[in-house]
Amino acid sequence: MIDLHTHSNASDGSFSPEALIAEAAKRGITALALTDHDTTGGLKEAAKAAVEHGVVFIPGIELEIAWNRQGEFHLLGLGIDEENVEFNTAIEELARRRKARNLEILDKMNKAGIAASYEEIEKFGALSAVQGSGGHPGGHSGGHSIGRPHFAAFLVKRKIVKNREQAFLRYLGRDRPFYIPKEGLEFEQALKLIHEAGGLAVLAHPMSLYTAWGKLPELINGFKEKGLDGLEAWHPSAKPSSCRRLEELGKKLRLSVTAGSDFHGEVRPDRKLGITAGGRKIDDSFLEGIPGTLI
Repeated sequence: MIDLHTHSNASDGSFSPEALIAEAAKRGITALALTDHDTTGGLKEAAKAAVEHGVVFIPGIELEIAWNRQGEFHLLGLGIDEENVEFNTAIEELARRRKARNLEILDKMNKAGIAASYEEIEKFGALSAVQGSGGHPGGHSGGHSIGRPHFAAFLVKRKIVKNREQAFLRYLGRDRPFYIPKEGLEFEQALKLIHEAGGLAVLAHPMSLYTAWGKLPELINGFKEKGLDGLEAWHPSAKPSSCRRLEELGKKLRLSVTAGSDFHGEVRPDRKLGITAGGRKIDDSFLEGIPGTLI
């Protein structure tokens, strides 16, 4: 088995990068991509652990793309060079935007009578990092970033909501009281950054675009003409029948077809490493064309 879409506590997962690789090796996964949201903070730790556990490691990222329609547009960068200067400059800008968004969410919370400081929210990121490493100091990445999942954890801790899902349904999800839209990169800019960093640009979970099947082929072909390299046809949020249609579409458009679990650890227990839609095990046929891997 392999997995081309996973998250660590460098963004919104619960496992440290090291613990993620260890868990992957335990489950018999031979190749894994770490694709944290808008950050490369966990890549070095994961790469080191992958050598120790004999796992082929694919450095990656999941970028938020500006999308002025219903749904969301995410782009995976697979096989990127995290040392690329231009790429890192863009990631730093995303981190600044993320903090500005977090401060707006915090302001909404305070105005609603839920008193909190940014330092309190940050503690949930640090706590997640330690818990994800099995509680061992130093066993986690220092590059974890703060986002809505950490606000959700804060609301659960304060007993304002029962769980993370309720936090999003009542307060943090789209059109909810504390929701602030995330400012993504322009598609062409994201493509350029991924390509200059030597990576493959893959459209993540295409069904999240909320585009009708009749319009999807034309839309994705338009992305391809601009430089899109691949399509994540298999994702656990989609029905297997939809995944098969996406795989056929990807092959027809001569795009690399990928599959992932979108694993987040304890915060999404329904997602299993190496497993995608319909309980399908992700085999190494999906590695074809991924930079830095051998078939």
